[in-house]
Amino acid sequence: MRAIIVRHGNTFAEGEPVSRIGARTDLPLAASGRAQAEALALHFADTKIDRCLVSPLRRTRETAAILAPHLPPETAAWLREIDHGPDEGMIEQAVVARIGAETLARWTEAALPPPGWIVDAPARIAAWRAFFSEASGTVLLVTSNGAAQFARLALELSPARLRTGAYGEIIGGNLTAWDVRP
Repeated sequence: MRAIIVRHGNTFAEGEPVSRIGARTDLPLAASGRAQAEALALHFADTKIDRCLVSPLRRTRETAAILAPHLPPETAAWLREIDHGPDEGMIEQAVVARIGAETLARWTEAALPPPGWIVDAPARIAAWRAFFSEASGTVLLVTSNGAAQFARLALELSPARLRTGAYGEIIGGNLTAWDVRP
């Protein structure tokens, strides 16, 4: 089994303020996000992908359509982005002002969600473990950073950020790459 875990491309245009978007914000890719997906498509052009799983949101479906136009994407609810609760749609400075830099760092470094965020970590870890135990062939998974970090936790590794337009790779249950941009 080979899992190629891709974080969708950029959803904000250059110079546009970045905000916390998650499960309730269905943004399309920005031009730079389409370019990131095209770079990934070139990088994986010689890779035979057997299956494509995406989160329910448009940005992941658009990324997948560029990466694997020959495959119909399968929506997997367990790949859904996290819900940032009261911070959904807020610019980053406002989020830090509300919860504090230390709380946000705990989310980044240990996947401990801030107050009000809806995550359900045990269910996410269980879903990734089930996927790893049942999947075969080469599977492309397109999701968000919040959802992707639980793949690492399912493998009993520390969480780590996956930048937009980057990928991680797991072969036979072993992490072989993380946060790689072509």
